[in-house]
Amino acid sequence: MDFISTTFYFIVAIFILVTAHELGHFLTARMFGMRVDKFYIGFDFFNLRLWQKKIGETEYGIGVFPLGGYVKISGMVDESLDTGFQKSEPQPWEFRAKPVWQRLIVLAGGVTMNMILAAVIFIGMASVFGESRTSVVNPAYVEEGSVYASMGMKTGDRFLAVNGKPVQYWEEVLSPKSFSGSSLSYTVLSNNGRKTLQAPQDILSRINESQALGIRPLMPPVIDQVLGGQPADEAGLKPGALITSINGSQVVDWTEVVGLISASPGNAITVAWKYLAPSAEGAVDVARIREFGKETVADIVPSSAGKIGIALKQTLVIDHRRLAPVDAFFHGIDQTWNLTVTTVQGFGKIVSGREDFRKSLGGPIKIARIANQSAERGLSSFLYFLALLSISLAFINILPIPALDGGQFVLNAIEGIMGREIPFELKMRIQQVGMTLLLALFLFFILNDIINP
Repeated sequence: MDFISTTFYFIVAIFILVTAHELGHFLTARMFGMRVDKFYIGFDFFNLRLWQKKIGETEYGIGVFPLGGYVKISGMVDESLDTGFQKSEPQPWEFRAKPVWQRLIVLAGGVTMNMILAAVIFIGMASVFGESRTSVVNPAYVEEGSVYASMGMKTGDRFLAVNGKPVQYWEEVLSPKSFSGSSLSYTVLSNNGRKTLQAPQDILSRINESQALGIRPLMPPVIDQVLGGQPADEAGLKPGALITSINGSQVVDWTEVVGLISASPGNAITVAWKYLAPSAEGAVDVARIREFGKETVADIVPSSAGKIGIALKQTLVIDHRRLAPVDAFFHGIDQTWNLTVTTVQGFGKIVSGREDFRKSLGGPIKIARIANQSAERGLSSFLYFLALLSISLAFINILPIPALDGGQFVLNAIEGIMGREIPFELKMRIQQVGMTLLLALFLFFILNDIINP
């Protein structure tokens, strides 16, 4: 089932991103009177197609290989490596017959559309969901073995500043922008007072390797609801209880409770809890958990599904506000810009060797896995991933590599500067080298995804 959902969300993500990208090329080509012979989502290698239909001069279709797509513009050297048009004189509707400035706009159309898609997603999310920020009053939950644990951060610590700049919200602490600088340090408040923690230079590689940040706002295991007739109800648990230990092991976060209970279906577990004072609201101080009232201990037998019939109480301190259309627009644009800058700076770190190339970049297998994980966390998480992937796709495509939009852009710009066309045979050789390079990189990323899951 996990394979099916992973494949499904991967195809959905790729379909949306590729459609937007190719639509950018298609619309700009038609705007300048160029004939578009094909518009395909997915590749139709060996003429394998799921669907096709010719409307006017253009054949629209869906190929069986969902790893990209293409728009075939008449008179253009592209992925098809078609040379038939070279035998005749340039026609008015062909790409090669148009002014250089028009060709450059068409080549930049896909990248532009991907950036617009990201901005639209962020603007839409801001309009619908508003803006929610989690206060740093909420202490941190630090997973064992995470990069933050290796830095010396402990569960219960509170963030005060990032790179010396005071912060109010977790979103500021974990902003992609904070990871893009030359160095990263955190000032936190622990039981022993303030301390400054220095992040390792390869923090992004280590986070990508573990596929998790390893840190988040702590969610104390306070019970909001107890289902009647379920094991928790029969044991006497009531709403407002704070679970303090299971089988003698102290628990401070809701995920610890869920993990321990679900690991013992049908087997008795010893649960201890206390009741919070009626005035206890907002973030729970982990260091003071033991100071709450009298502790009650009982043996509870989880169901065969590993549940005891309890629901979590929301105790995080969160500031939420609705955004007016204008505010939502600028919020979305700002988020798009920040992630674009972060993407470029992250690539710079990879090129300079400060981040591990193999661990920082992912291929189709890794993208599919992350797409599924983001979808499981909810619609907003999946949309955020989609926008981030759209920005990444735009950046990769604009790189001056033969066979990519950026490589074609450079070749056509050179022709404009020279005032004449680059010999056709040379352009074909450059395209062939680029296609070979891209195929090699694609195979490398697949192997890398398998070796470094």
